[in-house]
Amino acid sequence: MEYILSYIFLFPVLVAIAMLFIHSEATSVFRRLALSATSVQLVLSILLFIQFDRDTSISTWSGAFQFVEKLDWITMKLGSIGKLNIDYFLGVDGISLPLVVLSCFVLTVGVISSWNIKEKAKGYFILYLILSSSIIGCFIALDFFLFYLCFEFMLLPMFFLIGIWGGKKRSYASIKFFLYTLFGSLFILIVMIGLYLSVVDGNANTFSMVRMMDGFYDAGSILDPASGELIFGYSARAAAFLFILVGFGIKLPMVPFHTWLPDAHVEAPTPISVVLAGLLLKVGAYGFFRIAFGIFPDMAAKYAAWIAFLGVLSIIYGGMNALAQNDLKRMVAYSSVSHMGFVFVGLAAVTTEGAGGALFQMISHGLISPALFILVGVIYDRTSNREMEHFSGLASKMPVYTFFTVVFFFAGLGLPGLSGFVGELMVLIGAFKTSSLSIWIGILATLGIAISAAYFLWTIQRMFFGKYFVRERSWEEYMNDLSAREKLMLIPLTVLVLLLGIYPRVVLDCSNDTINFFVQHVGNFNP
Repeated sequence: MEYILSYIFLFPVLVAIAMLFIHSEATSVFRRLALSATSVQLVLSILLFIQFDRDTSISTWSGAFQFVEKLDWITMKLGSIGKLNIDYFLGVDGISLPLVVLSCFVLTVGVISSWNIKEKAKGYFILYLILSSSIIGCFIALDFFLFYLCFEFMLLPMFFLIGIWGGKKRSYASIKFFLYTLFGSLFILIVMIGLYLSVVDGNANTFSMVRMMDGFYDAGSILDPASGELIFGYSARAAAFLFILVGFGIKLPMVPFHTWLPDAHVEAPTPISVVLAGLLLKVGAYGFFRIAFGIFPDMAAKYAAWIAFLGVLSIIYGGMNALAQNDLKRMVAYSSVSHMGFVFVGLAAVTTEGAGGALFQMISHGLISPALFILVGVIYDRTSNREMEHFSGLASKMPVYTFFTVVFFFAGLGLPGLSGFVGELMVLIGAFKTSSLSIWIGILATLGIAISAAYFLWTIQRMFFGKYFVRERSWEEYMNDLSAREKLMLIPLTVLVLLLGIYPRVVLDCSNDTINFFVQHVGNFNP
């Protein structure tokens, strides 16, 4: 198992480099190589999950991580003031490991969904594999510089994947996505530099996130908790926390920084929507776990009520926008804004149920949202149309498609027995249990579930039941039920949503010790 994280992280990039030397017309070769690369990632991640020690006693963050790899990477002497030291530092704990497995699975599904890509296939799959490595890198990097490098590297492949292979307004959507995310990244960069100048490892400053979380600050440094230095009238740590809130809030996305998401989803090709909803949003949420709450627990506890408010705002505002949509893909995009708001509420509760529910919600949404975008893509591939008003009675024409749609719609609205119910239930228990949040936070978050039931059930009623109808007669010959490839993507997603809904311990047993320590770490600062 030595260097297994490096294999998962770097293997897709090596395959992408190999693709550069293959003739551009060999489309089928690119597909198979990309599928092989992500499949290797998936197999290795499952081995990692099996070998992970679930029975650990965690007293510091340095003791929480397993399969650690640490090598000197960039070292530069800085004269008499020390040296610049950046490490190739990898590791996983109970928070990051489930997200690594989820990422490898969704990336594999994304390749299968990309099987119809024919135009410029070489460039598409090279970019896709670079994106794959970047996403995995964000979840396993323990050096802030390496994390930031992977975080930024996600922008370029996604920009081109939307901008070249997207819909009619792809240029607008890709530029908006890039500018929004780059703007957020600048806030994170400022905080990263401040942390580097404030945290020490021996006699040198360090980018190690483990040292940052364990609180090894240089006395009197700008982000030392004991420092009284002010920025914009706030303490330096408060300002840094707010910067992180904006930086990762854009990626999550939280209201009011969410407007790039519907446009990006609507214009992105189906496979990229799958990865965008299933994984890129989770990178933003992971940033809150690992950096906002992990490195700034004092500020997280101080601003917990505001974070919960932003979460509730996202739940209700995203849900109401989803309810107003006629474009099926835009409706699913706004539902993602709503459901990711539960992550905020769970984190702000600072309870084991809340934080565990937030992580479980990330995993659950990472399975449900890709399936929903695949299902939207099925209709769009056949008709080049996603307007709900143009379809009715699809259950009689496409019964298998209807079955999968109903399963994932009910999973999205939180039906018991499916994974969506478990995460939202845990978050709500945590929100009602904690004394640091108003009871109205839990009540309003519960209202969000009712709103999601409204837009999902209304969509089922309008599109799938009643008299069969499609707007254009020319669509009739294409309204066939699911193909074998489409079933190959949806069946594993269905099985996992059912499994996690019935037996959530698959995830919870892995994350329990880390979540408990995380809550203790942040809870020590609760007023």
